[in-house]
Amino acid sequence: MPPKNAKEIEPMFATPHVLRGFSGRRSFLLAVCLGLLFSQGCATLQRAPVPTQPETAKPTTKESPPVETKLPQTGKASWYGPQHQGKRTASGEIFDQALLTAAHQTLPFGTKIKVTNLANGKSVEVKINDRGPFTDDRIIDLSLAAAKALEMTQTGTATVRIESSSDP
Repeated sequence: MPPKNAKEIEPMFATPHVLRGFSGRRSFLLAVCLGLLFSQGCATLQRAPVPTQPETAKPTTKESPPVETKLPQTGKASWYGPQHQGKRTASGEIFDQALLTAAHQTLPFGTKIKVTNLANGKSVEVKINDRGPFTDDRIIDLSLAAAKALEMTQTGTATVRIESSSDP
């Protein structure tokens, strides 16, 4: 039955009542254990600092290979789009198939070039932001937007001439 007032509670916590049945040695061990337990609650934990990234961190742009490419070039072009949408390109940019971009094996990233479809005379200016194509019979991979501008999405490939752009 629980105590009803403070006079009944007070004797329960008096030292002789609590320690009744304990020998001096057991009391001492109990006090030491309780002291260690309570002292650990006050100890400070040493934690390794969590590294933080600056809020303005930008993706690192990879360097282009030191190979010099001679322009103009003539050869097969292909295009790529949906399967790479939103993925990081070799230059560190995020691929957007709606932009006029291209992949070339050796031209420096950021280079703007003019691509002309030799079958219909259509031309488009693209920016190199990726590496490829990785097949021997092709010289450039175009984004979907560039392929549409050259009217080559139906055939998938076209014979093109790539040359330096008039814009820097």
